Amino acid sequence: MLFGLMDSEILEKLNSGDVKIAVYGLGRVGLPLAVAWLRAGLRVLGVDVDERIVKLINSGISPIFDEPMIPESVKHYVSIGMFKATTDLVEASRICEVKFVAVPTGIVDGKFNGVHLEKALRGIGKGLKRGDAVCVECTVPPMTTETLVKSILEGESGLKVEEDFALAFSPERIYEGRALEDLEVRYPKIVGGVGPKSTRFFSLLYRRIAKRGVIEMSSARAAELSKIFEGVYRDVNIALVNELATLCSTYNVDFFEVREASNSQPFCHLHKPGVGVGGPCIPVYPYFLLESADRVGLRLELTRLARSINEGMPLKTVSILREIMTELGLTPSETVVAIFGLAFRGNIADSRGSPTYEIVKLLLHMGVKVVVHDPYISFDSTLNSLGVTLTGSIEKAVEGCNVIIVATDHDYYRVLDWRRVSDLMSSPKIIFDGRGIVEISSLPSNVTFIGIGRPKIKL
Repeated sequence: MLFGLMDSEILEKLNSGDVKIAVYGLGRVGLPLAVAWLRAGLRVLGVDVDERIVKLINSGISPIFDEPMIPESVKHYVSIGMFKATTDLVEASRICEVKFVAVPTGIVDGKFNGVHLEKALRGIGKGLKRGDAVCVECTVPPMTTETLVKSILEGESGLKVEEDFALAFSPERIYEGRALEDLEVRYPKIVGGVGPKSTRFFSLLYRRIAKRGVIEMSSARAAELSKIFEGVYRDVNIALVNELATLCSTYNVDFFEVREASNSQPFCHLHKPGVGVGGPCIPVYPYFLLESADRVGLRLELTRLARSINEGMPLKTVSILREIMTELGLTPSETVVAIFGLAFRGNIADSRGSPTYEIVKLLLHMGVKVVVHDPYISFDSTLNSLGVTLTGSIEKAVEGCNVIIVATDHDYYRVLDWRRVSDLMSSPKIIFDGRGIVEISSLPSNVTFIGIGRPKIKL
């Protein structure tokens, strides 16, 4: 029993390591969270329905290899018996007093998909005991913790929230490639309980791992909205700069030059335009908000329009490219396009929601041949099913191609020898910068250069 104790008693148990933590979902959110609690001196039982992940972790191997400190931490804490994993959702709940839920959430046909969340909650509820505590970390629409989560846990356990167990929402706030640093050092933790006792309990716990402290919200729904607003702000900002970048290209002005000057004013914070917005977060969370707003009779026009603009960027990319090809007399049947980057963001091996997929499909529909290069991803089932080659070799990707589209801002592409790359291409040669990372001065004199927010230049 933990919830219901005096603060001093809870702290004493934390200090002695006498608290058992369960983390449901061992992906890019859950595994770093588990490691953070391990580094705080507590035993952790990781829970995942994927037997492969569970077996890897119990062998001391991290299923995530590109996050600093995660692989070595998994190996260390498994070896000393502080960390293990299981597929048994109910037994994990019975064993542990505190449960954190970090399973995937998403959308299907623009609607919230909480199937993994509900499965985890039913397992937790069946093993829930008086004095336990549950916190949801995966992003959900507003009111989910106070309605769906509360209903399932109380229904499965027969217990009452705030009386018998604590329940709160605390959004994950991590950036892939520095997840543990974000958890422990970079950001304060946001916590909103279904009642004041739940908020206070999890605030006390999270201060154990969050060096920047805890922001206590008035409710779980306020905490839920804080996370969604972060994503919507970025989506709307990116949609704005995508429009402004189009205007700059029309004037044959480099948007990135204008952006740097504009952002020297401290109240201006223009993001970067690009070929699309990918990942499991920014393209998804606006739909959580739109669905919930529709339910109460509100239409969030700006949020909806921003999503439409960003979803249209792959088509805009291919349309611009088609115009350049026509100008240069290049027909689709004789065109080979090399796309640089499958990952949805630079310097990671995660392709979830990447706009590259849509660009590939549009190009194939045009009748061009496509090759994809990525230095971090060696195999992709979607590209394989489309008959598209994915390679880690620049030479293999570029040789004989007419067009290069930079679709991901990997640092690898920033330092490429573009003159050497151009030598491998076939004429006419087009370089399309979809992320604003190509230095025009680094290009040879025999290519046509264009991109999102970049001036068209015939070098």
